[in-house]
Amino acid sequence: MEQPPSVEVAAPPGTGTATAPGTATTLDDAPLNRFHLKITALTFGANFSDGYHLGIIGIALTLIAPQMHLGPAWQGLLGASALIGIFAGSIVLGWAADRWGRQLLYTLDFLLIAVASVAQFFVTGPTELFVLRLLIGFGIGADYALGPTLVAEFCPRRYRGGFLASLTAMWTIGYIAAYFIGNYVIGFGGDSWRWLLASSALPAVFVLLMRIGTPESPRWLISKGRIEEAKAVVAKHIGPNIDISSLLTRGQAEESYDYRELFRRRYRRNTLFGVLYYNCQVIPYFAIYTFLPVVMERVGLADEEFLSNGLLNLFLLLGGLIGLWFVARFTRRGFLITSFFVMALALGVIGVWPHAPTMLLFPLFLVFTFTMSASSNLDQVYPPELFPTQVRSSGVGLLNGLSRVGSAIGTFLLPMSLSAFGFSASMITLTALLVLGAVVSLAWAPETKELQLD
Repeated sequence: MEQPPSVEVAAPPGTGTATAPGTATTLDDAPLNRFHLKITALTFGANFSDGYHLGIIGIALTLIAPQMHLGPAWQGLLGASALIGIFAGSIVLGWAADRWGRQLLYTLDFLLIAVASVAQFFVTGPTELFVLRLLIGFGIGADYALGPTLVAEFCPRRYRGGFLASLTAMWTIGYIAAYFIGNYVIGFGGDSWRWLLASSALPAVFVLLMRIGTPESPRWLISKGRIEEAKAVVAKHIGPNIDISSLLTRGQAEESYDYRELFRRRYRRNTLFGVLYYNCQVIPYFAIYTFLPVVMERVGLADEEFLSNGLLNLFLLLGGLIGLWFVARFTRRGFLITSFFVMALALGVIGVWPHAPTMLLFPLFLVFTFTMSASSNLDQVYPPELFPTQVRSSGVGLLNGLSRVGSAIGTFLLPMSLSAFGFSASMITLTALLVLGAVVSLAWAPETKELQLD
């Protein structure tokens, strides 16, 4: 199928080749240095924390629920609280970062996460815990908007896709770490859940301390007319021979954008594509993995929980790591479309033939798991490349925030669907979402791998 022309969000790509020492080069084609690695490593924190926070709450609730006499409603609210916070933090602070800058918020969000994580140890009731997890989610959501934006705006385009994709791989590592650490800690019983929840403060404090001194994005400074500050940041952190004249020309030519620009004609299609593909991907992911024991029972592995969970976590990890190579090797558009079709085929067979032999169903579920984990790497790659500097953080925040709404809705509806319509119909419905994602991507996905950001 012929690719439709993409919405123009950046200048035509250059060669991306290295330049000789002393020769001026653009910010997009600057040589890789330690600062690029540092800004990427610091952004790992949000993704690891998100995976860890979402992973430990379900384990912790096995002790919290009987101790606090929680019913299904409170358990559901506590399970979804971080997702609600992520939605609010992504949208509100994504918009704020486009107006007032990325630097300060990039540090303060982890201060919030660290303080709220420690405070979980001292809660006496579900209301306090719910509020604290909302605040943790708010901080994580803020970083989902800010982190990928800063990585995209600082790093050379040759490495941009791999660096951004590695952020999602860190989510998977955080989720897997939560599974093993959580099951170990919770085995002590009693108030061990307090130590488990408070343990999330450790990576948060480390990242917070390391982020002190992070500079402002030079692209954002240029968009606000603060040219000399931008030149100073580039000279200090990227190199003295970096030519930013093309950014000056484009930055001066562009008007100041507001949030509504995301929904106007110029960027509307990119916004709709981002929201739809992201939700078509994460709704099946979160819904299925939240209720994984039910799915495992249906594919005949209820009595092999340790083996099946071990293999699934292994395939989650392998998918996340090998997916980094896929992002570097293939086009964004081709990788996304192919992934949707592979996932739809694997899950579709499970939905249509739920009583097939376990030797067929479980390998198909492993294929679904691996592909979902691999393609999720694009969730941090595509959004920053869809929007210009003036609304990049807003756009990234909007896509991440709405994806969490979709995740929460899917997670809420799946048990009711299983009860009312059965396993087969529920899996077919999730398969239809994957097919929709493939169709949307075929129609609207732009190719951004070699784009030169403004």
